[in-house]
Amino acid sequence: MTGMDFHEFIRNGNGWELLSEETKFANPYVQVRATRMRTPTRPDGCDWTVVHRRGACVVVPVTENGDFLLVRQERVPIRSTIWEFPAGQIDVNAKHDEQIIRATALRELREESGYDLAPGGELISLGFFFPSCGFTDEHSHLFLARPVIPSRDGQSPDEHEAITGCRAFSPGEFRAMIAGGEIRDANTLSAYARMCALGFI
Repeated sequence: MTGMDFHEFIRNGNGWELLSEETKFANPYVQVRATRMRTPTRPDGCDWTVVHRRGACVVVPVTENGDFLLVRQERVPIRSTIWEFPAGQIDVNAKHDEQIIRATALRELREESGYDLAPGGELISLGFFFPSCGFTDEHSHLFLARPVIPSRDGQSPDEHEAITGCRAFSPGEFRAMIAGGEIRDANTLSAYARMCALGFI
């Protein structure tokens, strides 16, 4: 695998050029590569460690009465259990295939929260963002799902996940959790910011 085929929309051009790369570690979830990159201000190149990771989907579930659904999930790297929007990796290199990305969003909604999009409901794309572009090319697609209703199948989280709860929060409660630092993951904060910027809240 070359640096050009992991995420096809990240490519050379406009003063950027991948000069060399070496994979230092790889598993089904991430690849760690030592790269040398020419940049617009560093024509001789610079060394950078880049973590490649598959794209992901983040879903903002909104109930019929306007509450936000959050799941409470253990996050090993920060040694904490936090409230966040449902999210998960896209199973294949979707190459920005909208159908696959939307299907992933609905799957993660159902598996993590135990809710489905209601008949006639909307799954609205809010674009995508880079959660931590200083070291990784991971990108998360944001979606607003409204309204959502309990799924007949209930929750079925991935075997590697530890989701300890799911509940609805009013918009006021949600804002207070952000202001108080209780919500602190990039996916949830970015989804909230994007919804505000687009006028959804």
